[in-house]
Amino acid sequence: MNRLWIAAALLLVTPVLWLCGPTRATASPLPRTAEWLSDPARLPDPATAMPAQVAAFFAGLSPAAAADLTARYPQIVGNLDGAPLALRYAANRDPARPGRQILALDRRGDGMIATVLGDLETADRVAILIPGVDTTLANFDTGLGGVLRRAPSWQAEQLFAQIRRADPGARVAVIAWLGYDTPEGVRREALREDRAASGAPVLEKLVDGLVTGHPDRAIVVVGHSYGSIVAGHAAARLSRQVTDIVAIGSPGMGVPDRSALGTAARVWAGSAPDDWTRRLPGVRIMGVGHGRQPAEPDFGALTLPCDDVTGHDGYYAPGTASLRAMARIVAGAGDAGRYDTTSTGTLLAHAG
Repeated sequence: MNRLWIAAALLLVTPVLWLCGPTRATASPLPRTAEWLSDPARLPDPATAMPAQVAAFFAGLSPAAAADLTARYPQIVGNLDGAPLALRYAANRDPARPGRQILALDRRGDGMIATVLGDLETADRVAILIPGVDTTLANFDTGLGGVLRRAPSWQAEQLFAQIRRADPGARVAVIAWLGYDTPEGVRREALREDRAASGAPVLEKLVDGLVTGHPDRAIVVVGHSYGSIVAGHAAARLSRQVTDIVAIGSPGMGVPDRSALGTAARVWAGSAPDDWTRRLPGVRIMGVGHGRQPAEPDFGALTLPCDDVTGHDGYYAPGTASLRAMARIVAGAGDAGRYDTTSTGTLLAHAG
């Protein structure tokens, strides 16, 4: 009988241990990192150097020396926060799309990429869009399952276009950032936050690089679905130049309420009426689940209008209130009312 009880207990406990145990969440160093670190020029360590240190290092190089370093180590320079934008774009250049601005690129595994719309050198305001589950380098431009509205590059294009329609002269840049290893499907990794926890420091470093040398630049972070959990894990350590954090279609941000994010930034949240994440329980137990959904009133976030959004992937659809609202937040609607359109009373009431 004792053996039967032990067997029954194991059958019950094993799935729990599998679900609650740690998942793969660490990234290996970029190729040729060891060679880079052994270079006589004493190059900054990609893993530990702060973007300000990297910027100072490159500022001390001649243009020829910087170009030579980029040619010898394109994978490192192309992903090094704080390195000059022109060098990163050159290192990540896509021969098939030579005009594309690629801020980061890693083809290993599912791949990672960050693309830029607008002039990131002169932008006063920058938006970072973080996608969610199952986003890979392979579907970054085409969308999961070939559905274009799910493609981060398309979403960035819609947001950038909406901002430019409202103000053609806006000095704004939009970054579509696939800078972490997203969970594969709505399974174990998606129910836990290990992937978000490993992506958060990468996001923090990206933001530090964007504000280095730009003390007046404002940053807006927009996390969709699991991407909002990445934003939630990073929130307390992001630069104070992050003025707004937006969560759309969020299953939770890993905290019980807005105050637990530990940020002075304004926090916005919106969820489509038929978004499937609304049906998820707002719990977080033994590392499983993501807590209260930020679109719930008790969370304490400002309301992003989403009543006309359809499904889990419709937040960037042209003409939607959510897209117009996000465009105004990125463009600085709190500083001026010139981005006002219809169906945004909630946004404008809190934007000042």
